[in-house]
Amino acid sequence: MANSASGMAIHDECKLKFMELKAKRSYRFIVFKIEESIQKVTIEKLGQPQQNYDDFIASLPANECRYAVYDFDFTTNENVQKSKIFFIAWSPDVSKVRSKMMYASSKDRFRRELDGVQVELQATDPSEMSFDIVKARAH
Repeated sequence: MANSASGMAIHDECKLKFMELKAKRSYRFIVFKIEESIQKVTIEKLGQPQQNYDDFIASLPANECRYAVYDFDFTTNENVQKSKIFFIAWSPDVSKVRSKMMYASSKDRFRRELDGVQVELQATDPSEMSFDIVKARAH
């Protein structure tokens, strides 16, 4: 189990779409899924720039693990517009143990492929990645 998960391949499109989110702001968020049958991380959903954090949260399955990146726009206390890219490891308590283990063992390697992530969050429950938490971590 550990060997197959740690050897998880990453589809080239994952890196390409992440670069588009980072450089061109083509997407608000990307949801990634591990395709067990082919042992690869693939893209499940691309969030359009006009979509918001609620749309992002709604795109994560309630009972399955996912990786995601979210481009969070905010205004600093000095009234400066900024954005930070969050990496979120979504691992709900109700998901299968095998799935949680696979996502956990592949997370660091996958995260390293996404050059430009500024904040990392681990969430097992929606409250652990609430808008307020993300906003507080962005500052």
